[in-house]
Amino acid sequence: MIRRSAPITIEPMERNYASMAQRISATGDRAERMQRFVDAVWDALHATGVSWIGFYVHLGDEELVLGPRRDKPACSPIGLHGACGKAFTTRRPLVVRDVAELGSNYIACDPRDRSEVVIPLFEQSGGCWGVLDLDSYQVGAFSQRDVDGLQMLLEAAGLTGRHAGTDQAPPGP
Repeated sequence: MIRRSAPITIEPMERNYASMAQRISATGDRAERMQRFVDAVWDALHATGVSWIGFYVHLGDEELVLGPRRDKPACSPIGLHGACGKAFTTRRPLVVRDVAELGSNYIACDPRDRSEVVIPLFEQSGGCWGVLDLDSYQVGAFSQRDVDGLQMLLEAAGLTGRHAGTDQAPPGP
């Protein structure tokens, strides 16, 4: 009989997003900026409990398609019922302390993942074009500090046109 160990719970780590900003650039087309973003953020964060980082892009229909990511494959396309879909449809960032609490609404690309943070991405006009998703094998790995830091980096990279960490109503379609 295989026994599954209890998930590891940690306090969210203090991650130095300001130091990462020096490696983020808003030059090139969106695909180039997305790839540079995941490479720079992965290099800085994989040692802090982040197990995966990637973009999901809305190309139409009721699904999101995997874009640039590190450091392993992931599910694609995914429906709008999971954590990424919720952040996309509500147009609000989502910190999932324990993915087990999502029940059937959790899309498990890696069964080892235990927590997640998802940031919606906006055009300058206000339309939502996708999400940034980070996962961790540890329960409670992310906090509002991560939302704020990632949002700052996404803005510096020219990958979102709106601060997603506010309580303001989202812009119209």
